[in-house]
Amino acid sequence: TYEGDNAEAYWSFDDSKLVFQTKNSKWGANCDQIFITDTNNYKMQTDIPNLISTGSGRTTCSYFLPGDTTILYASTHLSDSLCPKEPKKRSDGKYVWPIYESFDIFISDLNGNILKQLTATNGYDAEATVSPMGDKIVFTSIRSGDLELYTCNLDGSDVFQVTNQLGYDGGAFFSNDGEKLIFRASRPQTAEEKIEYKELLSEGLVKPTEMELYVCNIDGSDLKKITELGGANWAPFFHPSDKKVIFSSNHKSKRGFPFNLFMIDINGENLEQITYDDTFDAFPVFSNDGSKIVFSSNRNNGETRYTNLFIADWVD
Repeated sequence: TYEGDNAEAYWSFDDSKLVFQTKNSKWGANCDQIFITDTNNYKMQTDIPNLISTGSGRTTCSYFLPGDTTILYASTHLSDSLCPKEPKKRSDGKYVWPIYESFDIFISDLNGNILKQLTATNGYDAEATVSPMGDKIVFTSIRSGDLELYTCNLDGSDVFQVTNQLGYDGGAFFSNDGEKLIFRASRPQTAEEKIEYKELLSEGLVKPTEMELYVCNIDGSDLKKITELGGANWAPFFHPSDKKVIFSSNHKSKRGFPFNLFMIDINGENLEQITYDDTFDAFPVFSNDGSKIVFSSNRNNGETRYTNLFIADWVD
């Protein structure tokens, strides 16, 4: 991509396509909408790829389902056709993310026809991804009163709560063998931190500036914190070996910026820096065959604020 805010690109099971979210007024997307493209499409500088979401509301976190004929994504369109309001700049200077209560998860065909509404509970349901085994979905929901991880079958049945500790659990992905989950989490510890977290959550907000990575079995057992770096450590994704994960972090940054890509073993050892940009690199995702990686970056954007998608060969 060449302009706008492009992020969260995910491969089809056969690696021939990417589904991603974009905010680009020239594409008719005034807030994040879901588009699909072939991975060898180099014409997006001039041609608009196919829109899959409804074009209404705000969408996020699209992912292919087995067979590559359907995708899931979260959307606010049932609540309002307009883009939901973004949080105002806070007087206390805190950087926050909105947790829109109108987000629900939907399944669509590749022509944009919604086939099924997967969630219908009150409050935030989003951040869904699919197991490489093709049998389970993991997502984040506030249905318990806190932001926890849940799994379910592809049809939305057999919902199971994975996490149950105070704090934001999100951005979860399955290991390639379908047995583990990697995710980002905030874990307020002090009384003051817990009060702040709960107050922000009551306003539909979370503070993403302090997050670490956790790994667990898909039933929530054997939960382990694998980073203790400080700052924001997020967007983790399993390496094809399942022995390590790649992620985005600003822990080396003095002012919260830049973000670079790092890799770490799932036992928390052997931290390795992958990119050395002075800007923003995030959302790294390996292709299913392990030969390529797609990620988002502010590099090469002509000193604009554009975030674009990049594909690179991966060599261990």
